Amino acid sequence: MTAPAAVSVVVVSRERPKALRRCLIGLSQLRYYPFEIIVVADAGGRSILREMPQAAHIKAIAFDDPNISEARNLGIAHADGEIVAFIDDDAVPEPSWLTHLAAPFQHPDVSAAGGYVRGRNGISWQWKAETVDRTGLSRPLELDDVQPTLLTGSPEQGVKTQGTNMAFRRDTLVEMGGFDPNYRFFLDETDLNLRLAARHACTAVVPRAEVHHGFAESERRRPDRVPRDLHEIGASWAVFLRRHCDSQIRRGVWQRVMASERKRLVEHMVAGRLEPRDVRRLLRGLRQGYKDGNERRQNLFRPIQDLGGGFATFPVSDADSVVLSGRATRKRHLRRTAQQQVAAGRIVTLMRFSRTTRYHRVAFTDQGYWEQTGGLFGKSERTQPTFRFWLFSQRVRAETDRVRDVRLIAQ
Repeated sequence: MTAPAAVSVVVVSRERPKALRRCLIGLSQLRYYPFEIIVVADAGGRSILREMPQAAHIKAIAFDDPNISEARNLGIAHADGEIVAFIDDDAVPEPSWLTHLAAPFQHPDVSAAGGYVRGRNGISWQWKAETVDRTGLSRPLELDDVQPTLLTGSPEQGVKTQGTNMAFRRDTLVEMGGFDPNYRFFLDETDLNLRLAARHACTAVVPRAEVHHGFAESERRRPDRVPRDLHEIGASWAVFLRRHCDSQIRRGVWQRVMASERKRLVEHMVAGRLEPRDVRRLLRGLRQGYKDGNERRQNLFRPIQDLGGGFATFPVSDADSVVLSGRATRKRHLRRTAQQQVAAGRIVTLMRFSRTTRYHRVAFTDQGYWEQTGGLFGKSERTQPTFRFWLFSQRVRAETDRVRDVRLIAQ
């Protein structure tokens, strides 16, 4: 049997040191071997990294510019793994993430892989499987939700990977010049997907490679996901359409994009999150960004250097993945026990249920354990009935079975 490929995990972080800390705690609980962690971060991120016990095992790269493509390319340059995986600083992987995400690369034809992403409640899907065409339009794919599916792109359609949960062969990234610096934070991975598709490259869609993504606050987005600025979104669309979209339909596609953004802003306004003047300002920024993006010089790719200096193997614990459970009223005791188990190197899932029909939520805490809360009789998967009678032990067993594979919980 072929040995698992060495994987370099790249995390780009800017102005979100607390989120970065939580992401790194999650990465430290991966049960994959061998992998290394490369953090490309601003001063705040590097500062929080120095406070963590894992710092000695992490490659920390200084980068202060607001350009995720350049930051990712710098991460690739410092990567010494055969595979380079990417996760956002406001995301946390399930402990089995790399085990599943890297497995398809055992097939020599696979150039890329992408997993599924859960949203803020920790249960509903934010992204699953999608294709993307040369106008940037994404369409969902109906695939097996357990086993990986290998798909080959075409010049007209690529297999979409999400920036917070994707991996590529390093040699492929180097050969292609990595990510285009013209995309400073948006559409960078979509551009790469279509460039791979033009080469008829094979991408694996890996459902069990799960990441939880929170959409944390940034300089361009408020905590409630309301945009602060749309300039770079407009600029990225200009770069993308100029490269990939037929000139005869480009104007119509841009009109579609503007209508979609206007609709999103109006929905925020109706909900009371934006004022009418904010909508006008943001749309002006979008249009100006599109104009500026069309003036950006094309083909800014520079050769990716080899700056790795040797594979920095991250230590992997072999401690068990355990489940703690109890009534909501025992919160303090249960959380204290969970922290003790984490300190002992275990992966910990804490389930606290009240005698209500509250919907369930799952979160990875700052203390390093997974916590699921909600009503004993309420929904976890949103397709479940609003009310179902459960005995407490039955509910714990059912929820444990739901996450057993990705959380690496033994039978």
